[in-house]
Amino acid sequence: MDTRVADLFGSLSTQRSGSQGAAHGAAGTASRKSTKNGKKCRNRSARYPKTSYNQPPYLPPEVEEGNIEYKLKLINPTEYRFEHLATQMKWRLQEGRGEAVYQIGVEDNGLLVGLSDEDMESSLRTLRRMAEKVGADITVLREREVDYDSDEQHRIAEVLIRKVPDDQQFLDLRVAVLGNVDSGKSTLLGVLTQGELDNGRGRARLNLFRHLHEIQTGRTSSISIEILGFDNKGEIVNYSDSRTAEEICENASKMITFIDLAGHHKYLKTTIFGLTSYCPDFAMLVVSANTGIAGTTREHLGLAMALKVPIFIVVSKVDLCTKSTVERTVRQLERILKQPGCNKVPMLVATTDDAVTAAQKFAQSPSITPIFTLSSVSGESLDLLKVFFNILPPLSNCKEREELMQQLTEFQIDEIYTVPDVGTVVGGTLSSGICREGEQLVVGPTDDGKFQELTVCSIQRNRSGCRVLRAGQAATLALGDFDRSLLRKGMVMVSPEMNPTICWRFEAEIILLFHAKTFHKGFQVTVHVGNIRQTARVEALQGKDELRTGEKAVVRFRFLKHPEYLKVGAKLLFREGVTKGIGQVTKLQPASQYQHSS
Repeated sequence: MDTRVADLFGSLSTQRSGSQGAAHGAAGTASRKSTKNGKKCRNRSARYPKTSYNQPPYLPPEVEEGNIEYKLKLINPTEYRFEHLATQMKWRLQEGRGEAVYQIGVEDNGLLVGLSDEDMESSLRTLRRMAEKVGADITVLREREVDYDSDEQHRIAEVLIRKVPDDQQFLDLRVAVLGNVDSGKSTLLGVLTQGELDNGRGRARLNLFRHLHEIQTGRTSSISIEILGFDNKGEIVNYSDSRTAEEICENASKMITFIDLAGHHKYLKTTIFGLTSYCPDFAMLVVSANTGIAGTTREHLGLAMALKVPIFIVVSKVDLCTKSTVERTVRQLERILKQPGCNKVPMLVATTDDAVTAAQKFAQSPSITPIFTLSSVSGESLDLLKVFFNILPPLSNCKEREELMQQLTEFQIDEIYTVPDVGTVVGGTLSSGICREGEQLVVGPTDDGKFQELTVCSIQRNRSGCRVLRAGQAATLALGDFDRSLLRKGMVMVSPEMNPTICWRFEAEIILLFHAKTFHKGFQVTVHVGNIRQTARVEALQGKDELRTGEKAVVRFRFLKHPEYLKVGAKLLFREGVTKGIGQVTKLQPASQYQHSS
């Protein structure tokens, strides 16, 4: 990663002291630029038009892998050809974990040829028959005319194929929700998941809060999970139609799991824990239109980029601002996203066509950053965000998932509960392998570096029963009468055949994003590696005596409280006050070696 990503973090004390002046200065600078350099502003609006995202006359050539298929036409296929097409659709659905996109009227090289109205209707009928054959449904996302050397009109169609889910195998995407305090994160999630607009005083967010003080202050301090479903026809399934989460899971073929994180700087450690341990597929950065880029907004953007989580932006509360204020906030975001440390390509979403294009390009290219402007009170442009979520494809392909499932079982523990009549329950994510009800696993490491045997009594995904858990899926596991006091966040449950590496000391190649003075031996920081969060001491810096902001080094850390289970190559993030850094674990010193050497 470019060292200039450090600019996104900066000193929070500096931000707090100069936030008001910076806001006035930014507004003044923006107004001066718009008056002095009208040509530059016009060029910017030309590059990101608000009416529609201009498509090129061709698409990228079709690839064999992935869930996108090009078809010039599907007119009266023979029985043998039809069986071949149905098998091909099964493959595309498997690659997209239950979703596929067909481009009708497009050649394999990506040329937009188009079909006449009669040929298009015939092709769509054939596509519908193919979908019925494999147990799927089709939804026409959009159609448009193309220029062709003919007097007759030609058009192409983009069609979403979604398979009716098998037993608990719906497509599940995790979205972490980031943003400054009071930017409208919980309210937006309440509107999406409850199906009712907010009253302007925070009514929509009340069902998301977990603690009394959150309701009283209106500020999230913990991690809450909310779900939004889409059926096989692309219709929304939420609590407005279903009373319970089980009903949503039964009726949905695609699930969006929102991880609502805290915006206040006081709860930054909780936000970082949610980003590192819950393994989100995407991050949604919510920015208030009336306050702009303030508080922890830059820091949350930097955290998502440091952990390489694809990010899109939602500008909320547009009902409280004038059009010029919203445009100024969008320009601020565009300016930050284009900085050398970010190197993003902002894409303003203003129409349904933009939302479809943004969803597809966002998953294909990590540099594309869609920007939505909406209101949770008036509902303005809220449908565009729903279209985006409906079409958003998964990042991992079929081959990667199969490789993970063939490995030994490893489950990360993020949450621990005690449920009456059930016993001890742990929540987390299955990193690798397959976990079944009744399976024997070992959990650890304990304070003395040992593992304890246990049995998985039952499994639940999204609050509904599940017999088999596969790699990459999040769930809660009931452990019966296992002693809760032996468990803590950061532990792992692994297969007994696995020989996990437990260590007190480890080395990591780091880059210091920000530090007020110098980073040296003996400095203590809070280290985040996956679901691990523990204080560690810097024991040595290879080849250097101290580090300053923006410098790289290989550093040896030592955990202070208890040993942890680590893997070489794991992403690392550490902090202490305004000190922040990122890196990668490069070497482990197993606990047995440590005990022997000491």
